[in-house]
Parts: sequence; structure tokens; C-alpha cells
Amino acid sequence: MKKGKSALLRGVVLTTLALGMAGTSFGASAQAAVGVHIERQDLGSALLSLSRQSGQQILFAPDLVRGKKVQPVSGRMTIEGALSTLLKRTGLRYRLTSGGAYVVVAGEHAATTAAAPVAMQAATQTTAPVTATADEGQNQPDIIVVGTAGGGTRRQDAAYAVTTINSSLAQRLGTASTAEVLRAVPGVSTESSGGKTGANIFVRGYPSGGDAEFVTFQTEGVPFFPPPTLSFLENTQLIRIDETVQRVEAVRGGTGALFSNGQPGLTVNLVQREGKQKPEGLLKLSGTDFGEFRADTYVSGPIDSRTTYMVGGYYSVARGIRDPQFQAERGGQLTANIRHDFDSGSILVFGRYLDDRGQWLLPIPIVQDGSKISQYGNFDAGTGTLAGNDNRFGIRNDGSRVDLANGRGARIGNIGGNFDYDFGGGVSFRDRASWLKGDADTTGLVPVGAPVSATAYAQAKGGTIRTLNFVTGGAAVSPNQAVVEAGMWTVQKRISAFVNDAALAWKSGRNTLTGGVYYAHSTSRDVWNLGNSLLLTAEPNARRLNMTLTNGAIVTRDGFSSGSFFKVNADYKSDDIAGYAVDEFQVTDQLRIDGGIRYQHHSVDGTLENLAGASPAGGLDGNPLTLYDNSEAQLNGTFRTIRYRGGAWSWTAGANYDVTNQIGLFARYSRGNSFPFFDNLRDGIDIAPQVNGYEGGVKITTGMANLYATVFHNRFEGLASTNITSGAPIASIGGAKATGVELEGQLRPFAGFSIGGSATYLDAKYEDFFTDNGRTDLTGNVVQRQPKWQWRVTPAYNLEFGGETKAAVFATLGYVGDRFSDVQNQQLLPHYYKLDAGVTFDLNRQVQFSVLGDNLTNVIGLTEGNPRTIGSQGSGVILARPIVGRSVRFAAGFRF
Repeated sequence: MKKGKSALLRGVVLTTLALGMAGTSFGASAQAAVGVHIERQDLGSALLSLSRQSGQQILFAPDLVRGKKVQPVSGRMTIEGALSTLLKRTGLRYRLTSGGAYVVVAGEHAATTAAAPVAMQAATQTTAPVTATADEGQNQPDIIVVGTAGGGTRRQDAAYAVTTINSSLAQRLGTASTAEVLRAVPGVSTESSGGKTGANIFVRGYPSGGDAEFVTFQTEGVPFFPPPTLSFLENTQLIRIDETVQRVEAVRGGTGALFSNGQPGLTVNLVQREGKQKPEGLLKLSGTDFGEFRADTYVSGPIDSRTTYMVGGYYSVARGIRDPQFQAERGGQLTANIRHDFDSGSILVFGRYLDDRGQWLLPIPIVQDGSKISQYGNFDAGTGTLAGNDNRFGIRNDGSRVDLANGRGARIGNIGGNFDYDFGGGVSFRDRASWLKGDADTTGLVPVGAPVSATAYAQAKGGTIRTLNFVTGGAAVSPNQAVVEAGMWTVQKRISAFVNDAALAWKSGRNTLTGGVYYAHSTSRDVWNLGNSLLLTAEPNARRLNMTLTNGAIVTRDGFSSGSFFKVNADYKSDDIAGYAVDEFQVTDQLRIDGGIRYQHHSVDGTLENLAGASPAGGLDGNPLTLYDNSEAQLNGTFRTIRYRGGAWSWTAGANYDVTNQIGLFARYSRGNSFPFFDNLRDGIDIAPQVNGYEGGVKITTGMANLYATVFHNRFEGLASTNITSGAPIASIGGAKATGVELEGQLRPFAGFSIGGSATYLDAKYEDFFTDNGRTDLTGNVVQRQPKWQWRVTPAYNLEFGGETKAAVFATLGYVGDRFSDVQNQQLLPHYYKLDAGVTFDLNRQVQFSVLGDNLTNVIGLTEGNPRTIGSQGSGVILARPIVGRSVRFAAGFRF
């Protein structure tokens, strides 16, 4: 990050509070008159509009308002006056809860207890709005919140699996890594041990070698970078969770294959906080026991009676829990939006600037004895890292300079907008657009193999040690010193994307027909330099070594023991255009069916510089005794092109049946597709994966408990998984099948106490799947990196001390079962348990304190072996990537 931009971003974020307070009145009364403009429409939609215009929460049961119409309401009035007018002659009335929300109830038979919000809004990529559990510990599943854009409905009505995570739960799950929030989603395996970016995310047995190939991230219902994964880039690298995100919606399978970019796996939508007619804001300061400081803020409010704004973000600095002795994590994000409502629709314009990076955390030495994992020497498994001041900077053989503080992150700008318009007569139009441009670079110290003694290392180089010294200071080093090689890898990506999704819907009676067109244009300018190994001491914050051999060989130069083994200089661009149509029919009050079809055409054009053959005799300097430059990959100045054109059909059909108001059943079949990404085509792989998915489930909601159980079966064809080894990218190609069960729910046995959780059982195996250039058949092997069992359970207790003072205590125990790091099933990743806990204390509505503890038992849980080694690493000292160790975060927030 450039120093000037960093200071500017920090200043903008930290002064947002002051800017908002200048126009904010504290303690705004709920009785104040506001401008109300509501046209004739369904009662549910009218309540949504009133909630948005007044800035007040309005809660109601969907069945209660279904089929009711309201007359136009316009003028300045109180929320109570507007509600009374809307509910006149509907047989309904409202009451005010102790928490300040308005609840719509039936006649004189209203419930006597206040209802807590349970769900927020629809998944915006589908015409059928869906909702799911919100903050664990706050649930009344039959009531929804309509206080934001888009409307909502009970999760009970969704004909597929969906989870919604609100802002409070997202903050509990972790703000450092966007991928952390997905820990609450059953059927999803998340590896965020690589740092705040660079996560690996796996879905329902979909096979992949890493990153997040079958996960699409959206903001406001549109993908901000349509390729879900490129090598060294997945979507979580391009966005952060902060207080400007109101909730996260995650749809697994279902209708995802038809909408947006046609993702058959997991579609995650980040919905921004929006302004209301009541001004509000937040300033939150937090810190950790490992030295991180972070400031979050937002302000929002009205511009006029129909227009609102929100602006906010965060800035953080830290060395990181794996301390490299320099500031490895720094940066922030700034987000803003403006919404305007008019008589027949609305428009939302948003912008986001991200300039943030953190250390790319990679495998470290650990000791493995079967399923038993222990620390290697003084290398703390939870906080240790090879990176340090002595190896932070390097000048490679080609003269390029590397700074490990650049880490992995992004510097991108993103703007977009949502437009909704109701033509009347049941016809409506929506458009979702996004444009993104910037850099998403990766720099890291990538270990090559497990530690060995310096003597053994010299023997592998063809001789015995003559001299062995530290590069810094020149002191002699014992030949018994344990050493390790690690490469200074850099991957530079300049990316851009434009996406537009437009749809027209026609509702007639019980039937809704939707047709749409999706277009995306994406580019990536890639410059890679992989390899460039350093000879290091096998210890935390490792030191560089220089070695010569008795046969005259000079093994290293300033610690560098080799040059690059793989380089890329490439330009790519892709265009996708798709048309889709979906029909939904409410057959009876209990039965709803839907079906749809999509055709997508995918085209890619690229230009790549060719690699030269072997480096000149004697290496770059012509001296065969200087071993460090004898095998340097080089680009030769000539270019080749890649061109791909392909298309595929996707379709789905589903049904939802309400046995009662509390019990529902659903079933769905879907056929989805994916297309080869830039890196696949560069490596000569043009296979287009196909996925057939079957799922069905039961949904049970009562006042005391809710349970969602889903059974799924997936069959995959034409999959391509690539791992980059010390030689070059190695591809594995074929199919797989997966069967599993997802459970999610919450029990509320008595007031204030709840037990929530989720669990996944997965049986996923390769089928006609070959690696090693087709020589090795892996049929029957377990799909890599995904456990058979994983679960999490969260008990929580809320206490009230009178007035506005309250507290909450919660803990989460998670379990991740045995997995294999590699497709050969020879690198075992043993199961582990992880315990997190926290306390929040609300002094009043304005002031809150919290303490969150992560990995309190300091368990060593492996999420990755050595992906750059094919097959077994053996036992004893190996390379693997554990989850980070125990840490505690303290936070204080002030709302106004």
C-alpha cells in the first residue's frame, strides 16, 4: 500500500463518525413525524415501505398479511398514525415491544410477549425471497423483519437450503477473514488458516484443489468478480466483513445454477447496511492480545423524505498473530450507498474502496505421528512463522526485489447499483450492476520441504559442507543446524469486471414468471514468479544462510539457493452472456412449485508469453559451480494465444409443501455447469464441469425450537483440479459423487437461554478421476480436504439487569473430522475440536463492550498438509498449516 493512500483511507474512516455526528440528533423520538409516501399495494409490501421510510422495525407473520391490500397513504405523520391508517379495515392492529419494534397482530388476540427478530430479507438472486436464522440466541421463526430493502418471508417457505447470518453473528465468527462467517453454514468446509485472505472453501463434496472454485460472492445481489476462483485469487480476497455489512446470505445448490453467474455450489450475498429516516451511527474500537488495533464506524440517515445515505468502514494495523517482526497486516475498507424511493420503485447506488493486505500464512514444520500432532522444537504451532526481519527483503536472480510485507490482499474500487420498478398490473423490472477494477497481488514465503540437517542438505546438493554462515553478520553455523528451503513467490494480478443482471417479472394470480439476461466481462493481467528458494534456519523468524561445498560448489547467494521454476506473463479476458426464465406457481395455499432454465455462453481470449527451454549451460552467469542460478525459468519473448468458446444449459425444478404452519417439506433437482477459467486454459484444460444435484428437506419451527434438515446427492463430471508443485502445475481430471446430510437449528428451552448449532455428514469420493497425466486412477478415494463429519454447537444465555442494561454469554464448540490433504489420500489431516467463547455487555442502548476468545484451548488443528508434494510426506517432521493459536479480542462500541 502506498503510504499516502493508506493515510488517506485511515483518515476517511476514522473521521466518518465526526461527519455523521454533525447532522445527527441524539435520542431521536419514535413519535416524530416523517414523510410517508405509500401507493396502493399488498399490505406486506406497504409495511416494508413504511419501515424503510420511518427507520423503525415492523414485525409481522407472513400468513397474517397475505392477500390484504391497502389504499395510498401520503404526507407527514407519525409512525403510529401511518400504521393505524394502513391497518384500518384489515382486522389487524399493532403494538410496541419493549425493544422499540412495532408488531402487527390479529385483532384483540395479540400475543402477550415481544417477538425477537429472526430473519432478514431475501436472497436477491432469486425471485422467491428466502430467510434464515439470524443471531444465535434470538429467534422467533414465524416473524420476519422488513426494516430493510427487498422484503422477506419465513425460511419455512424456501424450497432449498439457505442460511442468513446477521451482523452480530458475523462479528462473533470473526472480522479478520471474510471466509470465517461461513463456519455457520452447514455443508461448507472453510479453511481460513491462510490469513485474512487466501481462504480455501469447499461445498458439499464438490472436488477442488483449493481456493473457492464453487463459491460465488456477491454484494447487493450481483457478483463483483464473476470468476469465483483464479489461481492465487478467490473472492474473499476482494471484500471484508465490517459494520457496513448488515447480513450475509448463503444459498447452497438450489436455484443458484440459474441466477447470477450460474453457480451450482454456494452463492454468498453480502447485503449492505442502508440508511433510514432516523439518523444513527456507530464507532467501535477493538484490539487483540497480539497487538492488533482496529476502528470500525458508520453513519446513516436521511437526505430527504425519500432518500437516505450510509457511509462507513474500518481501518486496522497489526503484525499478526503469527508475528513476522514487521507490520504485516494493514489497511481498510470504505463503503457508501445512497437509496432513493419513488412511487413505483427505488434505486440504490453504492461504492466501495478496499486497500488491505495481510501476511500469507503457509505451512510450517510440525510433528505428526499418525493422528497425533505436536509442535516442532520451539516453533509454536499457533503463532510461529518462517517470515522475519532477516528474510523480509530479497533480490532474486532476475534482479526483481521482493518485500514480504506486501503479503496477500487487494487494492480495488467497486461501484454498482440496484434499480427496481413496478409497472403495475403485476409487471415489475429489476437491474443489478457492478464494476470493479484494481490489483490483487500475492507475496509469500513458500516452504519447499520438511526441515533436515545442514549436513543432509549438503549431501543432497552433491557434496559436503565447506562453509556455512549466517548471511547477516557472517557468523559460522553448525553443520547440525536444522535448515529448510522456502521460496519468495510473487503473483501480480491487475483485474477488472463489469456485471449486469436484468430481469422482468410478471405476476398473475398465483403464478409468477421471470425472465432475465446476465452479462459479465472480466479481465486479468498476470505476472508470476514462483520458486526463488532461500536456505533458512528451521526456526520462527528464520535467518538466511550461505553455504559452500568442499567440491567448490557455491550453493547460495545472499541465502538464495535457486531461481524461479515457473513464470507467467499473460493477459486474459472473458465474456459471459446468459438468458434465463423461471416460473413459480402457488398451486394451493400449502403447495408451491417452480422450475427454470438457463443457457450461458462463455468465451475466453488470452495472450501468454512462452517459457524458454533450459537455462544456458552453467546457469545465468555461465558458472556451473554457482548452483543457485543453474535452473532458472525464463520467458523467451514469444507469445501464444488461447481461445475458448463454449455454452451449456442449466435447469432446475423444485417444490415446497407446508404440512402445517410449523412443518414444511421441500425437494429439488438441479443441473448446473461451470466453465474453464483462465488458468485451466493456460494449462491446456478446456473441460466444462457439470453437476447434477438432488436435495430434499424438512423444516420445523415452533416457539421453542426450529430445525432444518437437508439430504443431498451430487454427481460431478468433467472436473479439473490443479496443484502447483516444485515442477509445474499438475492436473487431476475426472468425476466424483457425494451424498450428505445437513442439520441446522436452535432450541430455546426457557427465557434467555438457547442452544444453536449445525452439523454435516458427507460421503464424497472420486469417480473415474485420474492424476499424474492419466497414469493414476483415484476412483474410490475420498475427496480431498473435506471431512466426513463436522459440527458446531453454541449455547448462549442472555441476562437483563433492568432498564437498558443487559449481557450475553456464549460459547461455540466445533469439531472437524479426519480429512486428506491430497487426492492420493496419503497426507492425513487428523480431526480436532475448537472452542471459542465470548461475553457482551450493553451498558445502555448507546454503549456496548465485548470480549471474544478464539481457539481457547490452543488446539493444533491442521487444515492443509504440503500441497506442493504429491503423495505422502512420511511421519515425523512434516510441513502443514495449522489454525492460528489462542487469541482474545476486546471491543468497545458507541451507538448514536
